[in-house]
Amino acid sequence: MLTVGDKLPEFKVPVQQGVGALPADETMTDKDFDGKWKILFWWPKDFTFVCPTEIMGYGDLKDDFEDRDAVLIGASTDTDFVHFAWRKSDERLAACDFPWIADNKSELAGALGILDKNAGVALRATFIVDPDNIIQHVTINGLNVGRNPKETLRILDALQTDELCPCNWEEGQEVLKPAA
Repeated sequence: MLTVGDKLPEFKVPVQQGVGALPADETMTDKDFDGKWKILFWWPKDFTFVCPTEIMGYGDLKDDFEDRDAVLIGASTDTDFVHFAWRKSDERLAACDFPWIADNKSELAGALGILDKNAGVALRATFIVDPDNIIQHVTINGLNVGRNPKETLRILDALQTDELCPCNWEEGQEVLKPAA
């Protein structure tokens, strides 16, 4: 599995955004958001139970991520048409206006090393990637436990200080200043 300090691999994958029109062979590459922070979070499958709670949780914080010059990108190993159908079936998911990678060949998930060996789908992985496409944070959950998107935002805040941040540090609090 790729980890902190590794470069996000080069990729070109199908992507689906919104419910306005059927997927039309749109793609996303590793270069599309150069110069921006990226929050790349994976869920195992569309039309499941835990996954929509996470997608909506991240969607609720989309503006907060944008305020920090970060792009929110969701992903699973489903197709763009499955993503489209799921968004069409649930207005709460339709409102989650950020790109969803459709990595149905599992090329990017495989390159990241986040495929569940038994189920063959992506684990619940979250990557915070800096403007130079270097991974700065990774978390992985099993298939049955959802994440806390607010924690991802807190970690992004800490990373962007470029300072020493203590346990439970939150934006606006003092950072650590070791004595010389």
